[in-house]
Amino acid sequence: MPPLLHPSLAAKRCASSLGKRTLRIKARYVPSSRNREASRDGGEEFIVSNPANGESLCKVFSASTEFVDDAMDYAQHAFQSGVWSKAPAIHRSNVLSKLARILDEHVPELAKIETLQTGRPIREMNAQLGRLPEWLDYFAALLRTHQGFVAPTRDSLLNYVQRVPLGVVAQITSFNHPLLIAVKKIAPALAAGNSVVVKPSELAPITVLEFAEMAEAAGVPPGVLTVLPGLGPTVGKAIVGHRHVRKIDITASNQTGRAVGQAAGANLASFTAELGGKAPIVILDDADIASAVNGVAFASFVASGQTCVSGTRIIVQDTIYDTFVDAFVKKTDSIRQRMGDPMNPQSTMGPVISRHHLERIEKMISRTNGKILYGGERMCGVSPLDGFDYMRGCFFSPTIIEGITSEDELWKEEIFGPVVVVRRFGGVEEGVALANDCKYGLGAGIWTSNLARAHRVAAEIQTGLCWINTHHRNDPSSPWGGMKESGIGRENGVEAFESYSQSKSTIVNTANLEEMRNDDWFADSSEQRRYG
Repeated sequence: MPPLLHPSLAAKRCASSLGKRTLRIKARYVPSSRNREASRDGGEEFIVSNPANGESLCKVFSASTEFVDDAMDYAQHAFQSGVWSKAPAIHRSNVLSKLARILDEHVPELAKIETLQTGRPIREMNAQLGRLPEWLDYFAALLRTHQGFVAPTRDSLLNYVQRVPLGVVAQITSFNHPLLIAVKKIAPALAAGNSVVVKPSELAPITVLEFAEMAEAAGVPPGVLTVLPGLGPTVGKAIVGHRHVRKIDITASNQTGRAVGQAAGANLASFTAELGGKAPIVILDDADIASAVNGVAFASFVASGQTCVSGTRIIVQDTIYDTFVDAFVKKTDSIRQRMGDPMNPQSTMGPVISRHHLERIEKMISRTNGKILYGGERMCGVSPLDGFDYMRGCFFSPTIIEGITSEDELWKEEIFGPVVVVRRFGGVEEGVALANDCKYGLGAGIWTSNLARAHRVAAEIQTGLCWINTHHRNDPSSPWGGMKESGIGRENGVEAFESYSQSKSTIVNTANLEEMRNDDWFADSSEQRRYG
């Protein structure tokens, strides 16, 4: 049997110590394999830093290739043992419900960790993480209500169809919503009975490691949920290319999605991917301006614009364009004036995730031919809100740019920062055409007072998600995924559960003994018989 691995790979909890001293999070084996060398615990270590002030939060050991292989073997062993994969649905449901209650209890400390490792304001993280137990509760409830079926057949045959787990599934998660994205993937995968191996972003792995410890406490057996921190080109590549993997689920860039998709194809594994986005928001001339401005500000600048459904292309009908833009600029200025320490509950927007991302945003803006109406630069000096020093972190001003064409990089490519472009349109058909003038198709928004027109416009927009008079709304029951180059498959809902399982038909001959004896295909008779 492969060596037993601690499912969370976290050597110690760090919630209460982050920001005070550097900690080491590392892989460890349980007592049955103490004879192994400590050097087998992981590969090179990397540092997780706070993007708001540049301070180191902790050191994390990257799983070595050998360790990944051991972990995947153990995940496969756990699956084949049936300790989880063959456990009654009611048992898995109970464990997920217990995990939801444990998670709920730890939301305040996890929110602080999320703020420290991502820089997102604490009020954002409290609100977002407070909803995460809903995903576990939803899939726990689905286990109690989801049913197989009996397929219609001919003659004396009973064909019952069940959903069975896939096996070992690999999940690659991103930095922008570290725990939300992980839980969205983990919950249906565990509910379906799989063994789950997660590689969180190296920029923000801590809460996912903490969650794995909670899962263990809730009763998820060893080997059923494993978190392997590390870099994508090494650890991620080793995981998705492993022979045991039966499904890969990622949230990543399009470039990464294509590379991982090739690995899935090589293994004939299932593949789900939420990739890039360039969400259009269409503001029709009968929209309530105040509501639309508030909604667009939320769509564009929550999470510092670092979401795949961020409203980055604001398309406004020409009769209200000037009025809307003037109000939007004022709203954006009020957001900037109240940016400060992310731990301050009054702070409106935080930094971007790293210096690398900050420089990428600056370079993209330097190449545009558009006119900067507001922002367009990294922030310096101190916060008017609380005196926080912007230069310590990766702060970029919320930015509005107009006067660009469809060939501009800011129109075509995902910037993943607090930068939006605004364009005007005449008729509704032109507005829809501009909304669809993009290779991405994840999210979109429409603002109007005419709901009949809203439904018609929504039907024409080529995205997997379309909000009307709101944005960023999400629920465990709502399918989430994109069209075009924004990805393959769906998260959430029954679709997600079924994507982590497969149907199995069992066909039973219910005929009596005499009928079965007479059912002889090779009997010495010319009587026509049924085939199949």
